[in-house]
Amino acid sequence: MLTSQELQQLSDFAKEIRKKTLYAIGNLGVGHIGGSLSIADLLALLYGKVMRIDPDNPQWEQRDLLVLSKGHAGPALYATLALKGYFPLSELDTLNVGGTNLPSHCDRTKTPGIDMTTGSLGQGLSAACGLAYGRRLDTNLCNVYAIIGDGESQEGQNWEAAFFGAHYKLSNLIAFTDYNKMQIDGLTDDIMSLGDIALKWKSFGWYTQRVDGHDLAAMEQAIENAKSQSSQPSMIILDTIKGKGASFCENKVTNHNMNFDLQTANAAIAELG
Repeated sequence: MLTSQELQQLSDFAKEIRKKTLYAIGNLGVGHIGGSLSIADLLALLYGKVMRIDPDNPQWEQRDLLVLSKGHAGPALYATLALKGYFPLSELDTLNVGGTNLPSHCDRTKTPGIDMTTGSLGQGLSAACGLAYGRRLDTNLCNVYAIIGDGESQEGQNWEAAFFGAHYKLSNLIAFTDYNKMQIDGLTDDIMSLGDIALKWKSFGWYTQRVDGHDLAAMEQAIENAKSQSSQPSMIILDTIKGKGASFCENKVTNHNMNFDLQTANAAIAELG
């Protein structure tokens, strides 16, 4: 359970993640802002409280791992890592420019703190299952976390991974679905409805919970519940708002990959306070 002080610190951290994400994409002029802002609260919780990490030693063998399967939300993860000290904040100025260590989609060969190269949607959960299985074989008791998108959940490979994770009882795997209900071509329900997404994961044998993806306390409790499982992988469905925190793009279907300048970014940063 989060103390009031922890809750305030994590809320402030999430705000800074949003600010740095807005700056980096606004400085570039285009980027995946909607799905980056929708996971800022989750990233603040994971890197500010939940995960075992060592920014001074990104390859520490006992660290928890994160697979951002929706790799286009890399800008939010880069902002998080920079704020935690994995690399200088000034590197955010190089987002997706030639020769950068911060490409638009996550690349573990380029960026300190990135545990898996992602961006080809539908593949990250399979990678996370493999990492979790490998950790167990090595008797490494650290956890593997994965973040998938709701549009991405239409990809069949996710459900192969669901079979695998349940069959091998990967209780050291905790996954999240960023359920912001929008994707690149429109509303998820219009493109290909996920139906009762929580029931689907439950029927595949995963310990499943559904919470507000912007409620830090609710997410922290869900993660603690997941950690207590001994024979099931966990899926936490997060009800989120795409573009959360920036009025110019919040809850707008056009915000998946958006053009905006630094002036617009700075106005949104000022709104955040």
